[in-house]
Amino acid sequence: MSTTLLINERDHFRRRWDLAPVSTASSDSPQENPSGHGGDGPACVVPSAQLRNLRADEAERLRRVMAAVASGDQRAFAELYDATSARVYGMVLRVLRDPGYSEETTQEVFLQIWRSAPNYDPNQGSPLAWMMTLAHRRAVDRVRSEQSGTDREAAYGAISHSPEHDEVLEAVTQRLESDAVVACLDTLTDTQRESVRMAYYGGWTYREVAERLGVAVPTIKSRIRDGLIKLKSCLGVAPS
Repeated sequence: MSTTLLINERDHFRRRWDLAPVSTASSDSPQENPSGHGGDGPACVVPSAQLRNLRADEAERLRRVMAAVASGDQRAFAELYDATSARVYGMVLRVLRDPGYSEETTQEVFLQIWRSAPNYDPNQGSPLAWMMTLAHRRAVDRVRSEQSGTDREAAYGAISHSPEHDEVLEAVTQRLESDAVVACLDTLTDTQRESVRMAYYGGWTYREVAERLGVAVPTIKSRIRDGLIKLKSCLGVAPS
């Protein structure tokens, strides 16, 4: 089973990322109640030494699991995922503040953990600290990537935007040019005007125009050439 499929299957049953951490070390420490009463009952105070022992036990267990993950053990990876995914997601969510992006980024973090597990050095800290560092970096990268994309879109929009008055001016100019062409066509002879219209407005070839009008191809070419010269002169275009 692929690692991605493994993560997706486990997420199917834990869609809202509401896992309770496997060990009590991952839960918030119970609050002391100096009066010894209040709320629903007396507060349960966990001695600091006991809490440290719980955290040490979890760290040692995660080191063993991480070592197995580094060797490619998918069962160990599933155990690691179950034990830490809620906390990794919480770290990512605090940075991104978007549940959808946070879920995607959390999956990316665990894929990175799977691939990078052989690089984990127990002498540099606990597995959880290493994983949270990866999660924070990945979340920050996601923020930067999204911001960069937003900046690029804004810059492109500013460059490609054409002011409304320019668009109107262009439309008016095109209309005036079109009216000028129509007026100048009236200065041509009937045969020139008909040949030019068929060739340039109808998209016909010289041969098709000649066959349609029943004249020789050289005659049609001459009519069109003379007609275009007149049009350029009327429109104020210098002959090429």
